[in-house]
Formats: sequence, structure tokens, C-alpha cells
Amino acid sequence: MTLQISTNTAAARASYNLGKNNSMLQRSFDRLSSGKKLVSPIQDPGSLAVSMKLSAAINRLAGAQNNSQNAMSFLEVQDGMLETVGNIIDRMSELKGLSSQDPMKSAQDKATYDNEFRDLQVQLYDISQQKFNGVSLFANFVSTDTDGVYGADQTVFWGKDQTTGGHLDDDNTMTIYTSAEGSEGSKVSVYKASLLSALSVTQGGQIGQEFDVTGARNAGAAVGNNTAVQFASETITQTLQLSQISVNVINTALENIAFLRAQNGGVQSRLSFNLQSLAHQKTNMRAALGRIVDADIAEETTNLSKYQVLSQAAASMLSQANANTEIALMLLR
Repeated sequence: MTLQISTNTAAARASYNLGKNNSMLQRSFDRLSSGKKLVSPIQDPGSLAVSMKLSAAINRLAGAQNNSQNAMSFLEVQDGMLETVGNIIDRMSELKGLSSQDPMKSAQDKATYDNEFRDLQVQLYDISQQKFNGVSLFANFVSTDTDGVYGADQTVFWGKDQTTGGHLDDDNTMTIYTSAEGSEGSKVSVYKASLLSALSVTQGGQIGQEFDVTGARNAGAAVGNNTAVQFASETITQTLQLSQISVNVINTALENIAFLRAQNGGVQSRLSFNLQSLAHQKTNMRAALGRIVDADIAEETTNLSKYQVLSQAAASMLSQANANTEIALMLLR
């Protein structure tokens, strides 16, 4: 057996193994303390890059969820306003019957009904000006045909610029991005309900009402052979009297409000399904991210025990290897 003092190979090997085991032990400490499998880019650069992209996509999905939830809130507030409008129109219909079909009512009684009818018109206008966090709930423009001529073929309410005459579809529609791809992905259109247009009806049952460039109603504006009426008025002086309208006009206005509520409900339904889809996507992407970056606690606990034992064994062997030089010193005495 060769005995050496200047070069202790056994001690060098034991020292190397001790350093290696300590390094693996430290990695187990890092993984268990952080809960992450990838604690350093050097361990798996490719998986780290994938995990960063997945994490960014999850954050964008959270933003899309927030957008959809805010849109749902907008539509719920809008629907509440439209429900109130429907109740007001229903009350107007009742007032029309009470004032014209009851022989027991005196002229003063009918005037009382008329006062309530006119007040309700002002209330309708006030509702049309309501906002949600500074954003108008309703498109406060008139409805027309594409050629600017009012007619019975108008079935969808949309806006017209009061100063230029241009269409305002874009201004009355809010686009909600509902995916992690932003503008490149899926979108949902949320509409500012055209309440004033829905409340603009002709005596013949057609939809339409002229406004001047200031937004004031043109009294007696004609649509064909029919006089247009507007159930919403900014001031009491511009309101209609019960004697100026028919029950058919009120029913048409109520149908228009029902259409707007149905449109609102359709968008709410789509957003509801979209929120479900986003929740599933987010959950599945989190699971995918976890498979890449999350530490296996059971495995790392086993590794921790393993490298603790190996480190202690390597330290013991290093101590014994260093003691071997004492044999050579004994020969020198």
C-alpha cells in the first residue's frame, strides 16, 4: 500500500462528494422552501420560458374575466333602468285608460292624471341620461333609416349624429375583449340601449322622432302621414298630454322597451357563457403551469433525507481520509 502526504486522493474524492451532496441538499431546501421545481434558469431553461408565457397568458385571462364581469355589471344596471322604463310605460297606459274610459271622472280628475303623465315623461328623459361609472347607459340619438327617411321598415334602433348626420354605431357599441389574445381573440359587443329612439313612436305605430341639432324634440314632426311623438322630454313644457296619444302608441313603445331588454338579455347570456369558458381556461392553464414549475413535495422530501445522509457520510469519510496521513507520520518517528 502506497502512503502519501502531499497528495491525499481519498480526501480529495470525499471532499468532492461532500460538495456535490451539499449542492443537491441545498437544491432540495430551495425547492421545498419555495414550492417551485424551477428555482434557477440553469436547471431547465426551456421549461422556464414556457412557464413565463403560460403565466402571462393566465394574467391576461384574469384581465378578460374582469372585463366580462364589468360588462355584466353594466348590462345589469342598464336592464334595471329599462325595467323601470317598462313600468313607467305600463303606468302611462293605465293613465290613458283611467282618463278616457271612466265616466265618473271629472275634468279636474282627468287633469290630475294628465299631470302625472307629463311628470312621467320627464322621468323617462332623466333615466335616459343615467351613467354607469361615467359611461352613458343609453345611446341618446334618434333612429332613422339609412336614407334619412323615417319609415315602418325600421326595426333595429341605432344612432345618428345630431350635428353631422353620420351614424354612431361605433360610439353606441362597446367592444369587450374576452380572451387572452386581446384584440386578436374573441370579442363581445355591449350596446348602449337606444332608449330615446325606442320611446319615439308615430301615431301609426312606426318608430321615429326628429330632433334638431341641439337635441330638442321638434314638436309635430311628421313621419309620412303620421305625427311622431316622444315619450321622454327634458322639460315639462315639451311634454305630451294624454289626449294627444292613443293606446296603440303606448303599446308600441312598450314593445320597443321589451326589444331592448331582450337585446340586453342576449348579451348577458353570451357574457355568462364566456365567463364560464374563461374560468375553465384559467383553471386548466394553471394546472399546466403547475406541472411545469411546482415541486413534488413527496419526491423532494425523499431527496432531502437522502442528501442529508449522504452529506453526513461524505463528511465522515473526509475526516477519516484526512486521518490516514497520521499512519505515514508514524513511520517518520
